Amino acid sequence: MTSEQTTTFDLSASFKAYDVRGIVGESITAEIVEAVGAAFVDVLKLEGQTIVVGGDMRPSSPEFTKAFANGAATRGANVELLDLISTDELYFACGYLNRAGATFTASHNPAAYNGIKMSKAGAVPISSETGLKEIQALAEQYLNTGSIPAAGTPGSISVRDVLKDYSEYLRKLVDLSASRPLKVVVDAGNGMAGLTTPAVLGDALLHKLPFDIVPLYFELDGSFPNHPANPLEPENLRDLQAAVIKHGADIGLAFDGDADRCFVIDEKGEPVSPSAITGMVARREIARAKAQGEEKPTIIHNLLTSRAVAELVEHDGGRAVRTRVGHSFIKAVMAEEGAVFGGEHSAHFYFRDFWNADTGMLAAMHVLAALGEQDGPLSDLAREYEPYVSSGEINSEVEDKPAAVERVRQAFADEDLTIDTLDGSTFTANDGSYWFNLRPSNTEPFLRLNAEATDRATMERVRDRVLSLVRA
Repeated sequence: MTSEQTTTFDLSASFKAYDVRGIVGESITAEIVEAVGAAFVDVLKLEGQTIVVGGDMRPSSPEFTKAFANGAATRGANVELLDLISTDELYFACGYLNRAGATFTASHNPAAYNGIKMSKAGAVPISSETGLKEIQALAEQYLNTGSIPAAGTPGSISVRDVLKDYSEYLRKLVDLSASRPLKVVVDAGNGMAGLTTPAVLGDALLHKLPFDIVPLYFELDGSFPNHPANPLEPENLRDLQAAVIKHGADIGLAFDGDADRCFVIDEKGEPVSPSAITGMVARREIARAKAQGEEKPTIIHNLLTSRAVAELVEHDGGRAVRTRVGHSFIKAVMAEEGAVFGGEHSAHFYFRDFWNADTGMLAAMHVLAALGEQDGPLSDLAREYEPYVSSGEINSEVEDKPAAVERVRQAFADEDLTIDTLDGSTFTANDGSYWFNLRPSNTEPFLRLNAEATDRATMERVRDRVLSLVRA
């Protein structure tokens, strides 16, 4: 960073509530990243300590990783470069090594983007309420003065590989060696699962498991030549669905770009809902925690997951805790409640044994274990966890979102239902026949509807009635 400074830097466009994300060369540059690395060390008081820094397969990640390391070392932190890592590898490193760290990724965003996810030691998340705003302000100060002052003793920069440690750790949490043989198609979307899948589920680093892995788009390529690395969009699952059918596979797994989320496809090529996966993993984690002497293990689920999740948790002797949508809320409640597991409708899955952080790979391993320890197909297994019919998330572009919600409230005023406002407005029929949630987007002019009912006709009736009111 030079002392000549003509631009006034304002990083508010790229600093979000939980991470940093922007367009490469515009709102995120090597100069900006170097200042953020320095501010990270200062705000978290990491001078003299060791931090870990890595990045995903995006073309700008290596340059940004080095720039962040240079800024951090200038302010006196010792930096271990982890090279190519998935986001859950960062959480592993921060937890396992008890070090603060950062990784460069824009998750499922298009190729033009990159960003930074930062974590405190122990994989404790950093958000706008826990240091991110202070990091932004100090980085802007360094950029606007044109220099980063050197610490009394500058830090060192070295290299460390955590992939094998990460793989061994996950395999200790879920023993897959006794599974029946399974054919597994994995769509890495040219993202980081192309590196972690062979290491964890294959035999690249450890002994072979009873799986025949069929790779789809394992080549690390941040330009995403085949499809966007966002499995939440149905069109991005089509190649995986076709491959599962073509290969006669038992299961398909789809990861997003930084591999912290996992979506599941059954042997018929049909998606298994994240709510069903939440229920499946919750059942396993409750049983394991009880076997270790925990009387009533706690499971966290956000308010958009199926009602079946809470019912299953209670049935299995656990305690279900409902939260707002968003990983910062889930992680905070996981820690407060000592929860063993947490799941979201967006396919983020959180584990106490993984420092309350989310990991798509560990969730996938639990599903493989559940499938492999019984003889039936995944479609039959999943049906146990999906007794209700869901609309999925439906967005409506609405200028006056409060007015739209009020129209729905008035129209349903004579219905026998309960309304709560934990996150948006949730309307629940007191006879248990349906519920729906209307939640305004914080960043877009959208009102999001999620509805669920005991049968398809009821779900469609409620869905269509609410949409007609919202879009009036």
